[in-house]
Amino acid sequence: MTDPAAHDPADIASRRKDYETAGLDLPDVVADPMAQWHRWYAEASESGCVEPNAFVLGTVDPAGWPHSRYLLVRGADERGFTFFTNYRSAKSDQLTSEPRASMLFTWLQLHRQVRVVGHVERVPEEESDEYFASRPRGSQVGAWSSPQSQPIPDREWLEQRVEQMAATFGDAEVARPAFWGGWLLRPVAYEFWQGRPSRLHDRLRYTLLGADDGSGGVAEGDSWEIERLAP
Repeated sequence: MTDPAAHDPADIASRRKDYETAGLDLPDVVADPMAQWHRWYAEASESGCVEPNAFVLGTVDPAGWPHSRYLLVRGADERGFTFFTNYRSAKSDQLTSEPRASMLFTWLQLHRQVRVVGHVERVPEEESDEYFASRPRGSQVGAWSSPQSQPIPDREWLEQRVEQMAATFGDAEVARPAFWGGWLLRPVAYEFWQGRPSRLHDRLRYTLLGADDGSGGVAEGDSWEIERLAP
């Protein structure tokens, strides 16, 4: 009997979908890449894309190994993109040792993606306090309960720890733990990608002029160069 979970490897290689979507050209975008991101994010939300604020965060560990994982962006303004996590997690350790990272937003229903790279820094504590206070209580207790990225014996251990922390707080307000908070990525480059037929996709790149001289310094200024890239 054939295992229904078994697939012909050729099926992966032959799976194709042509992207019959409208194109993207320089006259179609605005000068400010964050404003353009908000335009695409709004269109993704209106189109019913699942978790339109989800993105893949790319970091590098001290040994040079790359790491990627999905997160949810919680702020997008003139400074850049904000997300929140445990400051003792693997991703935070990597962001601390190498304070540059990448973000990838993908809206498959619209055949679109946006790549962003930039410098990262912790947000002010007041900003982390404000966001933590807005989270559901279960998520607040969970932040206290989980030693993120550390080995644990089993699921039961985690559930018992959650019960213990919930009992500790009782009906009291759950304050933000000092080891949990936000990161801000300040972009130095964006790439907006629109799928097109025959894999002749449209790619527009925004680069912050004078953004990075190789020293790893934080970018200054707000002048963006826009250019078209070959697919």
